[in-house]
Amino acid sequence: MQDRIFLSPPHMSGNEMKYIEEAFDSNWIAPLGTNVDKFEEELCEYVGINHALALSSGTAGIHLALKYFNVGPGDYVFCSDLTFAGSCNPILYQYANPVFIDSEPETWNMSPEALEKAFHWAQSENKMPKAVIIVDLYGQSADYDRLLPICEQYGVPVIEDAAEALGATYKGKKCGTFGHVGIFSFNGNKIITTSGGGMIVSNDEEAIKKMRFWATQSREPAKHYEHREVGYNYRISNISAGIGRGQLQALDSFIDNRKFIFDTYVNKLEDKPIRFMPISDSGSPNYWLSVLVLDDSTSVTPEDIINQLELSNIESRPLWKPMHLQPVFEDSPIFFHGETECVGSSLFQCGVCLPSGSSMTEAQQETVLQIINDIFTPVKK
Repeated sequence: MQDRIFLSPPHMSGNEMKYIEEAFDSNWIAPLGTNVDKFEEELCEYVGINHALALSSGTAGIHLALKYFNVGPGDYVFCSDLTFAGSCNPILYQYANPVFIDSEPETWNMSPEALEKAFHWAQSENKMPKAVIIVDLYGQSADYDRLLPICEQYGVPVIEDAAEALGATYKGKKCGTFGHVGIFSFNGNKIITTSGGGMIVSNDEEAIKKMRFWATQSREPAKHYEHREVGYNYRISNISAGIGRGQLQALDSFIDNRKFIFDTYVNKLEDKPIRFMPISDSGSPNYWLSVLVLDDSTSVTPEDIINQLELSNIESRPLWKPMHLQPVFEDSPIFFHGETECVGSSLFQCGVCLPSGSSMTEAQQETVLQIINDIFTPVKK
């Protein structure tokens, strides 16, 4: 059997070992160190923001942001519905209540119409949210020209979950810089990786300073170990940050590779009863994953494609299962884009994420394409 073709595997650029060796040479192996400081500085410069805090995960960043916005027991937080659980699990860490907001068809991101409905409900029920978490899904920016004014009207801060969207833009500005704080993930399947890790960014220096304090176990500036607040072990290691520095240097080339893969899928499958995630004219995605949805006219199912690819040792996945459909969140409110139809649920039922790694070869992609083509080609008797 051929070597496995993964959905989105790590892609080492060759620059990473330089910074890892620097960490070993300095014997600075534990959390913090020069690589951590430089990784924060270099990512700030790349996305065009003033302050950053490197962490053990993107989820940790969302948790710290919610804590900073004083989210606590009984409070409400609005969150994109079509996302990974890491976007909203931290709401439960703070014993607060998630309220899910459906997607719009144009970008698959948070629907402004659904967000308006949620705010009207919250105002009438005296359940106004302490924060809104807006996700940039599959590497594409949400429509911030429409979403941000709604949140500003109600005086509610925005946490931009750009975990999947490092390097993407909206109207010339990098994702992660639209909310009061932005979150990135460097998990092993993201467009760049530190094995595991994340970053929170903001132009609010005091916010980053406070979250840095919490992320290092809330240790007071005393010679002994003094703690007056609950803290967390959320900082990234100097070695992991070194990997991130090398990865960041290759990010733009990774985006180019993934765009080529996306465009190839679109061009080679244009005659099939499928469509791909729409690309907004307002920005440029990072093409993290190439995602297709099946037309109603076909009898082919997502399971047909996923199972057939798996027979050839090729990994593919369904779309994110919307959070309001997850058993852990079954009692949480959901506000739809339309009157009764949930856009996110419809996408989940007919969508497939195809192999999209930036190290994917043309021969590997041709194998994937051939299998998909065969699925849609009737067998001649």
